[in-house]
Amino acid sequence: MQIEDYAGVSKKSSMQLKGDFVELDVQDDVRLSPLYNEDIAPTKIAQRTWHKTNVAALWVGMAICVPSYSLGGVLTAYFGLSVTEALISILVANLIVLIPLTLNAFAGTKYGIPFPVLLRSSFGLYGSNVPALIRALVACGWFGIQTLFGGLACHLLFSALLPSWAELGSVGEVYGFFIFWALNIWVVLKGENAIKHLENWSAPLLVIVSAGLMWWALPQIDVPALLATPASRPEGEPVLGYMLAGVTAMVGFWATLSLNIPDFSRYVKSQKDQVIGQVVALPLTMFFFAALGVILTSASTVLVGETISDPINLISKIDSPLWVGLAMVMIIIATLSTNSAANIVSPTNDFQNMAPQFINQSKGVLLTGLIGIALMSWELLKKLHWIESDRSVEALYSNWLLGYSSLLGPIAGIMIVDYFIIRRQQLDLVDLYKQGGRYPNFNLAGLLAFAIPVALTLASLFHSYFVWYYQYGWFTGSFTGAAIYYGLKRNSRTS
Repeated sequence: MQIEDYAGVSKKSSMQLKGDFVELDVQDDVRLSPLYNEDIAPTKIAQRTWHKTNVAALWVGMAICVPSYSLGGVLTAYFGLSVTEALISILVANLIVLIPLTLNAFAGTKYGIPFPVLLRSSFGLYGSNVPALIRALVACGWFGIQTLFGGLACHLLFSALLPSWAELGSVGEVYGFFIFWALNIWVVLKGENAIKHLENWSAPLLVIVSAGLMWWALPQIDVPALLATPASRPEGEPVLGYMLAGVTAMVGFWATLSLNIPDFSRYVKSQKDQVIGQVVALPLTMFFFAALGVILTSASTVLVGETISDPINLISKIDSPLWVGLAMVMIIIATLSTNSAANIVSPTNDFQNMAPQFINQSKGVLLTGLIGIALMSWELLKKLHWIESDRSVEALYSNWLLGYSSLLGPIAGIMIVDYFIIRRQQLDLVDLYKQGGRYPNFNLAGLLAFAIPVALTLASLFHSYFVWYYQYGWFTGSFTGAAIYYGLKRNSRTS
């Protein structure tokens, strides 16, 4: 049934080409579609105001966080690398991850669409929910982990200001968790401009503080001796396999953002801005902050008399409530800038994609927050002394780095092949938001190209001779998914 205006003329949505960008003129045929709401609609050209400085600030704000600080320690402790090998692996991995990041950002910048809507092209209008919800669950887990760190910083801040709060012990950390949780939710509910202003304001401040910490810590250690520290792997073992596993894990650290970068690039004013902003900010910030973590961890023995790899606990050992308080404010800002952008925006859009007519941005944000609480409930209950558990949060996220990259790699490969090779960068915005057009409800090619690498990954866990497929999961998954998708679509006449 056609939608008609008062004059009896059919009202249909259309795409408007404006320079190198496309804008959607929304009429009732799309507005009334069950696949559309205002929050996941394409941005207007006037809304695409982010330039390269904003994009760079976004990445600085996301990269400077407690998990980034700990990456060097994770690679040396869990992956058998030396300090030098760990830092090289981090730099190489972040140069590699720039490829899917910049490529997947192109569609968001040109068409103004978020990540789950872009998935409709390669997985189908409803099939897109499969990869979108996988991405959303991972983000909710990371949201919970980062909120634990932010909550600890809140607890230590209040403890430095109020002696009575310090007496709460780990219970105060639970209170801090929910205070920090509410702060994150409030920022994202304010919209993309609030995130933009938060990142613009926090990025230079975080860089200055990080540089100051580096300047303060360097005189306390012997840098050549630190870099010469031998690896923890068995003596004589070849380094290549260990470094490849480390690089894979570090690629997995931003494997999530390499998928949902359209959630941010839809606000960027040009392709040049999104490319330059990402290339300049991501690898340098990650390398510098990971190096800072290694150096401060090494210096902690001199500074506080014991080796501490967690910056929050290290700073809490300083015998000065004033400096502890100021440092905790900085950690709260750093974690807030990371968490709000990296771990709430994507699942909010992903949950809306399931049922846009029933889930708007506000409901998506709250759903993300509640799932984050549920996923961290075991740690919160432990801090309340209601249960006992020896599960380490650090071990949890270090294992995720490898595990979930195996699932997300195929999605990245499929998205890139679909947009650049199959579609030749041409999408139909109208049909992405309503049924009956060129995009099927379920794109079997995309779903199969995703399912097969996942099945191979699971099979590799049970066969030692095939374990390399899991160990290098992001690379094996992305190339396998891309190849299968291209093979299935090459001779296909359907969408």
